[in-house]
Amino acid sequence: MSKGSLACVGLGMTLGAHLAPRARSFIEKADVVFAAVSDPLVELWVQEMHRDVRSLQPYYGEGKPRNLAYREMVAAMLVEVRAGKQVCGAFYGHPGVFACVPHMAISRAKEEGFDAVMEAAVSAEDCLYADLGIDPGTFGCQHYEASQFMFYRRRVDPSAYLILWQVGIAGDPTLTRVGTGDLYREVLLELLAADYPLDHDVIAYEAATLPLYPPRMEHMLLRQLPHASLNAETTLVIPPGRSLEPNLEVTSRLSRLAEEEAGLAPL
Repeated sequence: MSKGSLACVGLGMTLGAHLAPRARSFIEKADVVFAAVSDPLVELWVQEMHRDVRSLQPYYGEGKPRNLAYREMVAAMLVEVRAGKQVCGAFYGHPGVFACVPHMAISRAKEEGFDAVMEAAVSAEDCLYADLGIDPGTFGCQHYEASQFMFYRRRVDPSAYLILWQVGIAGDPTLTRVGTGDLYREVLLELLAADYPLDHDVIAYEAATLPLYPPRMEHMLLRQLPHASLNAETTLVIPPGRSLEPNLEVTSRLSRLAEEEAGLAPL
């Protein structure tokens, strides 16, 4: 029996537009493909590439903790790997960005001595930069999962972009809900109000998943956040709320070093 292997690849965000040749090759050459996509059309598209595509969506269930569903998905993939099959996990977006199942499955497979790889892909973050015209090198970007941002004390730099992922389920401690409501977002708003004015402009962003539909880029005031229409795919983008503050002590030291290297320092 041949030794099994695992490849986790990304389909990109927009149907048919982002799939890289190497990722397609993994899908087409696999013995079995497990697909984790949120749109039925995308799943049908994957099925056109392979005869044995098994959806991971049925592992989710109303009231079922997501971490339990994730463990079951990993277990299903590893059963086939242990059976000697070449397994491919096809995930929307990037398989390593806000997708714990690929990381868990690859780690488990490697621990058991199987070959396992992750293939990079276009993520929602990549689309966000392009759609909103943001260069992360200009002011810097802070990325947090929204619930984690609420559960732990984080240091916010208002001179950089603050990007909160999965804001539609922010604050859910049970990992079972598909959305949280106004009261949960009021808590998030209180946290953000410590660093940003309530009339600060923010953006609810969702990458386009189908070619015929544009991305969602809805501007609103921060104070409107609790009553906004948000879901698990929504990302909250908070532009800088204040200017960069020069670190004069450090820049002065660096200037002296540059002068010394150029032989310009006074004797």
